[in-house]
Amino acid sequence: MNGKVAAVTGSRRGIGLAVLKGLAKESYTIVMSDISPEAETLPAINTLKNDGYDVCYIRCDISINKDREAFINAIINKYGRLDVLVNNAGVAPKSRLDILETTEESFDFVMNINLKGTFFMCQLAANTMIGLQKQLMDDYRPRIVNISSISAYTSSSNRGEYCMSKAGVSMATMLFADRLAAFSIPVFEVRPGIIRTDMTEGVKGKYEKMIENGLTPIKRFGQPEDVADCVMAAVSGRLDFATGQVLNADGGFHIRRL
Repeated sequence: MNGKVAAVTGSRRGIGLAVLKGLAKESYTIVMSDISPEAETLPAINTLKNDGYDVCYIRCDISINKDREAFINAIINKYGRLDVLVNNAGVAPKSRLDILETTEESFDFVMNINLKGTFFMCQLAANTMIGLQKQLMDDYRPRIVNISSISAYTSSSNRGEYCMSKAGVSMATMLFADRLAAFSIPVFEVRPGIIRTDMTEGVKGKYEKMIENGLTPIKRFGQPEDVADCVMAAVSGRLDFATGQVLNADGGFHIRRL
């Protein structure tokens, strides 16, 4: 019997890579996924392997059905199981446009990846996990974690499609947590705040000033590892009765203060 297997979409860098490393340290066999064509071009793969972790790379554009199917099938064919799926892959709009100017092209680009891709990846993984429950031993307790954003409930009118996509991920998490409870498959949402990644690099100075001025109770930028810690809590088994729970990795941004 193979060891436990965890797959993280969009895990070549940033939050996804931090989550992947966290899972590796918990002795999961890990599957890195992104849209890069070749694993050999990814320094992170070599670093993980050199650190002694059991890792493979499977290319997947989560907005494309055949890619999603090939991704899950490749995992099952290689390892015979999937214990954890972390839906992390996501994009920001290529250009920030006011909602009075947002284009259908931008809307479709963001929604197809962030929401449609995440929803149908959940669906495919859920059906796969339900099938595996009939084949594997009693120690098979799969879980799904979706990475959303504080933008799920915070208005940014110059990137409305992104906010709407993350709000949709929140509802998708609730729906799957509800539906999969009958199969004892917990589903969680981890909601990052202002995290230091490539996505926030262009507005780093703006956010640093806002944080210093009290935007968040904890006055520092979040790190990808802060998000990974919440994912580790979600897959630990200690929160299974709290299926559908939102874990806020946001420095306290969600606290409403006067």
